[in-house]
Amino acid sequence: MKYGINLLLWGANIGPEHDKLLEQIKSWGFDGVEVPTFGPDEPRYRKLGSRLRELGLECTTCVIVSKETNPLDPSAKVREAAMDHLKRMIDHNVMVGSPLMMGPYSSPVGGLVGRGRTDDEWKRAVEVFQKVAPYAQQAKVKLALEYLNRFEHYFINDTESASRFVDEVNHPSFQLHYDTFHANIEEKKIPAAIRAGGQRIMHVHISENDRSTPGEGHVDWEGTFQTLAEIKYDGWLMIEAFGCALPEIAGATCIWRNMFPDEKYLAQNGLAFIKKNVKRFWA
Repeated sequence: MKYGINLLLWGANIGPEHDKLLEQIKSWGFDGVEVPTFGPDEPRYRKLGSRLRELGLECTTCVIVSKETNPLDPSAKVREAAMDHLKRMIDHNVMVGSPLMMGPYSSPVGGLVGRGRTDDEWKRAVEVFQKVAPYAQQAKVKLALEYLNRFEHYFINDTESASRFVDEVNHPSFQLHYDTFHANIEEKKIPAAIRAGGQRIMHVHISENDRSTPGEGHVDWEGTFQTLAEIKYDGWLMIEAFGCALPEIAGATCIWRNMFPDEKYLAQNGLAFIKKNVKRFWA
């Protein structure tokens, strides 16, 4: 098992000014970090990758798409832009030294259209990822698609749908990312949801119902850890949490009040909580 934390807790553009933070994260006992790679900045990604290697920190990346790079758009031009964008993001993974790219990149976050998905949208998105996945495989990068809750996304909102989408793309480099925050909103039974994902689950976000310190809210943690152990999950357990320190991140994640003393408290206590449960269920 590997233990990590998403750097969006501290910012969307991680650079040399975060060197001390990265050193602290390593000293707190984390194996790695999740790096947001939302835009083109090759020199920064290469420099960050070098620094992470110096510190002995592994990494994954998180990626999103926009209206202009939407994989399910009816316009062939936009879908082509989506493929180009996702391939550039895969290149960024290589630059920063990440073997795994996760995120809700099936469609834009917050791009609600007042209805559910259509069959045509589904087919278009499947076709896009059938073309992107071989590029990821060639780059030795795995893709882990994240589903989001209905208030942030309309295309895929549950493990069963995400699993079916993965199966239709049908490529070994394209799998599933499971997030406890979104599952807490959308799934009726957490163990059943995790079993539905099964061996497709390549990446896991450990995120509390209020986006604060894991273990201090009402997520079904026992069902989560017990069932992940049951399916023999052995990848990243990556903390994803958000606070009010950065207005742009707080606004994007709808965090309007602080729910933890500070980031160090959240990281250390969240990690201790996860390790305690791994010791309990994976023993």
